[in-house]
Amino acid sequence: MTAADDAPALAPPDRDRSGQPAVTRLAATVERLRAEIQRAQATADGRALLEMAKGVLIERLHCGPAHAARQLEELAARSGVSPLELAAELVDRTAQDELSALVDEFLVRTATPGRSATAVQLRTAESGLLAAGDAHRVARSVLEHAVAPLGATAVALWSAGSDASLTLAGYAGIDAHEAERWRYVPPGVVTPARQALAERQAQWIEDLRASGLPSIGDREGARAAIPAGTGGKLIGVLEVCWPQPLATQPPRVRRQLEALAELCAHTLEPDPAPRNTPDRPDLADLVRLADGLFDPALVLVPRLGDDGITDFRIHHVNRCFVDPAGRPGGLIQGATLFEAYPLAAGEGRLFEQAEHVFATGETYRAERVLLTELVDQVPLTVSAALSIGRHGDTLLMVWRIEDETARLAALLQHAQRLGRVGGFEENAVTGGITWNSQLYLLYGLAPTADPIPLAQLPGHVHADDVEAVRRLLRTLLRYRRPAATAFRLVRPGGETRHLRIVAEPIVDDDGHLLGVRGAYQDISAQHWTEAALSVSQDRLAHTEQHAAEQSRLARQLQQAIMPAATPAIDAFGLRIAVRYQPTEQDHMVGGDWYDAIVLPSKQILISVGDITGHGLEAATGMIVLRNALRGLAATGAGPGQMLTWLNSVTRSLTDHILATAVCCLYDPLTRVLRWARAGHLPPILIRDGTAVTLPALDGMLLGAVEEARYEEAELQLYSDDILLLYTDGLIERRDRPLDECVANLLTASTRFTGTLDDRLDHLLDNSDANADDDTCVVGIQVGLGDSPPR
Repeated sequence: MTAADDAPALAPPDRDRSGQPAVTRLAATVERLRAEIQRAQATADGRALLEMAKGVLIERLHCGPAHAARQLEELAARSGVSPLELAAELVDRTAQDELSALVDEFLVRTATPGRSATAVQLRTAESGLLAAGDAHRVARSVLEHAVAPLGATAVALWSAGSDASLTLAGYAGIDAHEAERWRYVPPGVVTPARQALAERQAQWIEDLRASGLPSIGDREGARAAIPAGTGGKLIGVLEVCWPQPLATQPPRVRRQLEALAELCAHTLEPDPAPRNTPDRPDLADLVRLADGLFDPALVLVPRLGDDGITDFRIHHVNRCFVDPAGRPGGLIQGATLFEAYPLAAGEGRLFEQAEHVFATGETYRAERVLLTELVDQVPLTVSAALSIGRHGDTLLMVWRIEDETARLAALLQHAQRLGRVGGFEENAVTGGITWNSQLYLLYGLAPTADPIPLAQLPGHVHADDVEAVRRLLRTLLRYRRPAATAFRLVRPGGETRHLRIVAEPIVDDDGHLLGVRGAYQDISAQHWTEAALSVSQDRLAHTEQHAAEQSRLARQLQQAIMPAATPAIDAFGLRIAVRYQPTEQDHMVGGDWYDAIVLPSKQILISVGDITGHGLEAATGMIVLRNALRGLAATGAGPGQMLTWLNSVTRSLTDHILATAVCCLYDPLTRVLRWARAGHLPPILIRDGTAVTLPALDGMLLGAVEEARYEEAELQLYSDDILLLYTDGLIERRDRPLDECVANLLTASTRFTGTLDDRLDHLLDNSDANADDDTCVVGIQVGLGDSPPR
């Protein structure tokens, strides 16, 4: 064996001697170092808390640092708690701040064993926040020591920009790639943090997905976004993330996070600008800026109280200052905003806008606001354009009072815009032309284009309107008289607009022409509306004429087939009388029909029907069905079978009509009436002074379905019996149920006695129907001859 054989074998370059991949050992080393760093940070946070407690003992016992450290350890040993827990207790008892009150409320001191742990967590988080040098350490300290015990898994610290944007200043528990995506949130994007800034209060969202708001981290779970502010200014937002939807949190938890957010504000607060002199050079610069403005400007300095901003002191008013109430600037400068303008305290008024700008840094601008002030205890309201901006710790408020001239000019401008009116003026001496902005729009020209002289107008109009424009120019320029005309303007792109021009000459005392002024109005919409209206009127006139012709034809058909009064029929001891009353309106001509004929079998066919709809279609359909039923009756079939066949006839019609009908066959020998109905009102039988409705036999409307069967019944008639067949026009009222109308007809039928014709006339004359429909009633009376036994 050689020396080389005795040498240890070298491990592969990607493995160590234990056989483990080098990457695995490297990852384990990184994880160990990360854990050591986290322990070191936690130790540093705890050490800061211990140092705070030592400071308390040094102040109270008037001893040195070493003696205070020994005293802290002895007190902790005697109390049976750790030095860190004792330190938190000492700081709590000494500070008596929001965090102390939170601990006292969160856990009962003597009864809850976890109080010391909670105090350590909160005080450790506080000391970690105060000792942290950057926002990321602050976020980690808040997550580890304060909100992780509440179930939270991530924390984000947002810094608010003056343009209402948000910048991610620090985070913990959030993936670095996700943090990079949310590094900057532009203005206008509504997130939980943005809502907290806009509404200046904490936003508790129990379910982020249900709210629909985008935000950093997982889209599931709950969110709390708490504004972080100091000195009345909102500097940023503390956002806490939970992995699952969260129930409403108790007030103590809310106050805990609000206290932590206030501590976070000190980290987010930018370094103050250096001030070389005690008179605040930044304020002096703002005063100089205000004095350089041509509009009234005020420099406001906030007055802070325990609850935030209580008022603003008017530090300076510029040289152009105009008070809405007419007071000199010397009376305003140095006063507070409420002293100078007491009505600024109303909701949504000046103070609330200024407070919002100072808190959020968002500039407020409005073209028109109403400022109301008291003049001798009388409210005076003026309109003004208003702008408020924050500059450091001060506000610059600029307003422009709208005087009567400016208000009327703005009103005229809006009227011209809404009316699509453009004005012009031409100077005949210098050749100068003035157009307003609306006229450039009417001509389709850019505002920088040269105006078109009035003399060149014929070259820009439709060829058919050139002569009309030339007459206008002659009237204006030669005869010196006002003139107006309408024409079609051809714009540079070839588009045609309908315009109207009204102009007048400007002359001196000697009648010499100095210029021309006038206005154009775009009447394109009116022109096309009038054209469409004219076409619609022509179509309507044609339609009305056609409808009238159809109505006259329908009326003629109806009168030819259904005369209003038909002579009574006496056959085989049966008397039949008919009354037919068409509607008075031609366009409402209906399809009511009746028929009474003696068949070759000596039986008598009596029928009544009604076709749905009105007009010529109803009249022609009525003729078809009436004649078809006559033909079907010659077959010797019964009423039910005839209605079945008539339904097939109705279905075969191209107009797809629907109809109701009652079909009766009377045998004079037996005085038996066989009958069936197709959706029609049953006949009424009057016997011995009593009127009843015959049973409602089964039977579908004619034309409703392909296959239909109709129930048939027999009725034995006796001497002096009267049977009434009628259509709904006799009884129908729009304000009553149909059953009630039938009951009224039964009552009216029994009250009147007399001949059959008199009875039918009485029913028609006393009908209170109001359905504007045809009315048909057929009366059948059995004679006094031999009758079968009852």
